[in-house]
Amino acid sequence: MRLPYTPNPPVPTTDEDAAIVSRMAARRAPRPLQPLDLALLHAPPVADGWNAFLGAVRTRTSLGAAVRELAICRVAVVNGAWYEWAHHAPLAVGAGVSEAGIGVVGREVLVAGDGEKAKREALGAGLSEREWVVLKYADEMTRNVRVSDETFAELKGLFSEREVVEVTATVAAYNCVSRFLVALDVGERNGTGPDDVAGH
Repeated sequence: MRLPYTPNPPVPTTDEDAAIVSRMAARRAPRPLQPLDLALLHAPPVADGWNAFLGAVRTRTSLGAAVRELAICRVAVVNGAWYEWAHHAPLAVGAGVSEAGIGVVGREVLVAGDGEKAKREALGAGLSEREWVVLKYADEMTRNVRVSDETFAELKGLFSEREVVEVTATVAAYNCVSRFLVALDVGERNGTGPDDVAGH
């Protein structure tokens, strides 16, 4: 971490800051506050907004856990946010993504030339067509910001309008998270690369 973490447990100096810490702790429960939280708490109002936004993205969308975690993991891979990967790859596995599927997510280049071949490999690794399209969408959003009409049409053909907004918000939110993590080296993992998921 390029800054010292705030104390753990936090030592809020105002009632407002104490309420912020309480809300963050409630969202993390039963786990303790994470290094990301202890970095954000240098700016309590930012930490509070972050907590509310990411809480909604993580727990209040209609997306299934596998789709959500695959989107987050693809953002982590593209941005080299291995702290993010370490937290979310096990959640993807817990949501039913196979180790072969995680291998697809962890590729440096998701689609190298032949898109149909890449899709067949992903489906052969146990990913569904919906999951594959979410990976492509997350990859294009993260690498290019603009998403091709073809990929967007695939997403829209498999997801409701609400789900399209939720997938897009998830990818956008975790691009924000990964950029914060990598810039400040939160968790001291961001130059290390992915580990075997079983080790997390």
